[in-house]
Amino acid sequence: MTDLIELETERLVLRQWKPADREPFAALNADPLVMEFFPARLTRAESDAIADRCESLIRERGWGFWATELKTSREFIGFVGLHTPSPELPFSPCVEIGWRLSYQHWGKGLASEAARSALGVGFASLGLDEIVSFTAIQNARSRAVMKKLGMLESGAFEHPHVPEASSLRPHYLYRLPRAHYDATVLPS
Repeated sequence: MTDLIELETERLVLRQWKPADREPFAALNADPLVMEFFPARLTRAESDAIADRCESLIRERGWGFWATELKTSREFIGFVGLHTPSPELPFSPCVEIGWRLSYQHWGKGLASEAARSALGVGFASLGLDEIVSFTAIQNARSRAVMKKLGMLESGAFEHPHVPEASSLRPHYLYRLPRAHYDATVLPS
């Protein structure tokens, strides 16, 4: 087991997963708005399996897709963090930054706030040279967050885990090289 990294931002806590997170996470993964740009909504069992995997990876590495909660109410609102995606992706090996927040917390800058903190861990603590992110081409909201984080659009690709006939298969890849982060994203 590695030292566990947990983060605090102005409004959020990014932490290890708890059993109490499973129910609100399942509700989030069953929400058609949240899952609009995924091939399918998730069953409770599928959602729990993802939470279990996130918890296990954080326990193993110290970092990952952290459970994310509001500081003021301690309400679980989703996850934000870093992950090593599937080796079948055309740009693997890599570390991605990702997020999935409940719908009622969209449009408040929470994904960007948490993601900035996660980027700091990736570059300062983990010593990464680059962090990527990707989403279905239609997902303008996530693409806007990627741009807000200073990530650079790097072209389109066909996501190998999305069915070939799906309109969600084409994805955009965004990259944030460490040098670009150091020059433009770090506060002066």
